[in-house]
Amino acid sequence: MDLPVLLISLGALFLTGLAADAFGRRTRLPRVTVLLACGVAVGSAGFDLIPSEIQALYEFLSVTALTMVAFVLGSSLTRKALARHGRPILWISLMTVLGTVVVVTLGLWLAGLPLAAALLLAAIATATDPAATQDAIRQSGARGPFVDELKGIVAIDDAWGLIVFSLAVVLALGLTGTMSLHMLGDAAWEIGGALAIGAAIGLPSSYLTGRLRKGEPMLTEALGIVFLVAGLSIWAEVSFLLAGITTGCVIANTARHHGRAFHEIEHIQWPFMILFFLLAGASLKPDQLAEAGLIGLAYVILRILARLFGGWLGASLADAPRAHRPWYGAALLPQAGVAVGMALVAGREFPQWADMILGLTIATTVIFELIGPVATLIAIRKAQAPR
Repeated sequence: MDLPVLLISLGALFLTGLAADAFGRRTRLPRVTVLLACGVAVGSAGFDLIPSEIQALYEFLSVTALTMVAFVLGSSLTRKALARHGRPILWISLMTVLGTVVVVTLGLWLAGLPLAAALLLAAIATATDPAATQDAIRQSGARGPFVDELKGIVAIDDAWGLIVFSLAVVLALGLTGTMSLHMLGDAAWEIGGALAIGAAIGLPSSYLTGRLRKGEPMLTEALGIVFLVAGLSIWAEVSFLLAGITTGCVIANTARHHGRAFHEIEHIQWPFMILFFLLAGASLKPDQLAEAGLIGLAYVILRILARLFGGWLGASLADAPRAHRPWYGAALLPQAGVAVGMALVAGREFPQWADMILGLTIATTVIFELIGPVATLIAIRKAQAPR
């Protein structure tokens, strides 16, 4: 490893993140979009300035950043918050996921894809990007019921998505005549194992943390929990996102001697996020958009329509304020790493469609990562606007 190159590159990336933050504040653009665009510019699709020493850190940074995001989002699922906003969180998250599956499946099937392939892509479309959504919330500085509900929806949205994707893989195997019962067991383990790890770490942590510095969890404690959750989840081959959400939720609901779970995480989260989004942008290849073709364009349009419809339907069923109903789906457009992970699994199970599924998912991720945070920020501002 070339240490000077590594240190100089890290310094340049952190300063780029600072500039993106300042640019976002002045232009009202989401800083996530600015960071991703900068990443594309300095990555292999642009000037190819990212050294291999930095690229090697991407997996570590992505897992760490997303586990932190999951942990913070999970801590928002307190009994008090669920008692106040539980109905809209449940209905909107469910209807958004189910609406996405139905609309995208039917649309892609009518566009000419085999039903099994359309179903797999629809299940992948349910995934969101909690990191981009949470950062748009933080950047907006907004407070109120819409933002509180959005945090809860994002926290459990990917959990529903993982369940739906696991069932979709089994159903697609049945449609192609290659169904295997081991897939049901794998799906149950990925979800149940993540919940078990989150609870196993969260319960003792809720008692032990905040003891050395009375009533206040320390940064070292918080980082220790985050790395432990991420490492055990990857080792056990379960969802580290779901495990992180569970850990944060358990600590927030069971800790009695401190009122907020690891708010120290929020102080160090942004540097990790800067590197994560820059490297994510550097890994995107805009030329893949052309390769996705008309099916990719149909996927993008169908997913947008499905999110808008599902968010509105769930909000209507939950009797949410009419002014908020059109904006939930728009706020849930970002899509990133979870979708690519699902595409890799689908490609492994269905090698005949592997290139198409992975290529289309990566290509459309470019679009949703660039326009998604913008849509989230606009949705928050419109929903929170005085009437």
